[in-house]
Amino acid sequence: MSKITNKLAPVVRERAVRMVIGHESDPPSRWAAVVSIAEKIGCVPRALHEWVKKAEVDSGKRAGVPTEADKVKALERDVRELRQANEILRKAPA
Repeated sequence: MSKITNKLAPVVRERAVRMVIGHESDPPSRWAAVVSIAEKIGCVPRALHEWVKKAEVDSGKRAGVPTEADKVKALERDVRELRQANEILRKAPA
């Protein structure tokens, strides 16, 4: 299964997220706001909904680990693995 790349620029995503958060009280529900704005920017409502949830996690409004923290953990894990590999190579006879 291949992953479809996103065609929308990060600036458009951020603006759409701000629009959803700013217009939550206007439509009858959050999903209605998501559907309305998704149609305007030309994306799937589910994708926009995920962007909004991720933005709320990053800002601390929703429970979860921010995406930056995930990236840092992954990078630290990679560094640890590379250091172990380097140590093994240093100890190996030439």
